[in-house]
Amino acid sequence: MVIKVFLASSSGSTAIKKKQQDVVAFLEALKVDYTELDIACSEENRMWMRQNVPQDKKPANGIPLPPQIFNEESYCGDYETFFDAKEDNSVYTFLGLPPPPGSKEAVQAEEEHIMQNGTHVEENPDDSVEVPVEERNGDAHGDKDQGEAADEEEGEGGKAGDEATEGETAVDEAPAEEEEEGEEAVEETEEVTEDTQAQAEEEEEQEEEEAEVEEASRLLAVWTMTSHNSLSFSFFLMCQREKKKTWKTHRSKRLSKPSGQ
Repeated sequence: MVIKVFLASSSGSTAIKKKQQDVVAFLEALKVDYTELDIACSEENRMWMRQNVPQDKKPANGIPLPPQIFNEESYCGDYETFFDAKEDNSVYTFLGLPPPPGSKEAVQAEEEHIMQNGTHVEENPDDSVEVPVEERNGDAHGDKDQGEAADEEEGEGGKAGDEATEGETAVDEAPAEEEEEGEEAVEETEEVTEDTQAQAEEEEEQEEEEAEVEEASRLLAVWTMTSHNSLSFSFFLMCQREKKKTWKTHRSKRLSKPSGQ
């Protein structure tokens, strides 16, 4: 097999020259035998290249540009497809050549082959040693019975564990509910006590105010009846209040003493 590379030695395009140099340099690095065919100096090479490039690989204007690569009469591709093959480490496949032993492409192909064979072996195991049907069935039934027994034990153990957990949860929840109810009852009792005390204090203050008004009215009547002209009513009222205050103080002291004394 001979690799043919169609080039244009006198091309005025810098891009084309660079692409041609890349292809030639890479083929030389791989030590691939190839032949350069110049389309600038040979009309025959130009016409052969244009005629043998597949129609679906030609550009819109129908004129393919160099470099174009062939393996004998078979079309390999242009610079873009060659570059893609180089990036994928599949240049030998692109050229239609077997990869040399030890190359990246050869190692990759070998790994793919091993993976395919390994999968094939796993799918089709060696059946040379036959096991009696009774033994296979017995092992199967034994494994099945053991599995069912284990499942039943796990089910009973799990059920008992669940019931025990539910009982513990119920026992834990009962004291908590009782404590909450007791706290609520205490709070309600405290609220009722506070309301009762506040109401009693209000009633006591109201009674004291009414008593003071009645006392003032009574003292005014006494002062009028006794005709204390030398004393003003305000002084008379102050004296009466001091007497009452002293009487309340003595009464409080008597009430505060223990009953046994």
